[in-house]
Amino acid sequence: MQISAVREAIAEAARAVVLPDSLPKLTCSGYVPDSVVAPHFFVAEYEQDFDKAMGRALDELMFTTRVLVGRADDRAAQQLLDSMLSGSGPASLKEVIELARGGPGEYALGGLAHDLHVMRVQGYRWYEHAGATYVGAELTIKVIGEGSS
Repeated sequence: MQISAVREAIAEAARAVVLPDSLPKLTCSGYVPDSVVAPHFFVAEYEQDFDKAMGRALDELMFTTRVLVGRADDRAAQQLLDSMLSGSGPASLKEVIELARGGPGEYALGGLAHDLHVMRVQGYRWYEHAGATYVGAELTIKVIGEGSS
């Protein structure tokens, strides 16, 4: 798998989140940005396990992604974050990212991987990023695909 392309494809999938009309659109990036325009989703660290099947047939990547929300109003910021961390609904990051799995028999992320799964939410807390404080959380995404490509 080409890691850079997978990171960008995850960010592209997250852009499909639909936030309430009164809120700015979710901005997304495949890498940790220098600064963010909140609300913002980005792909951060990852771990990679090679050779999950013989002959470089399968690698497994565990991506840590983050979503950060401005905290002008503590309660409203956390409510927005909660909606993006929900398992379903128009603002659900899990739902829109998993749409990139493709249909039956199709590869995930536009052909970049065999499959992906948004596995968990963790680290719901205040984050400092580029000198500003946001409420945010991490989502862990497992991606599997051919190791030799």
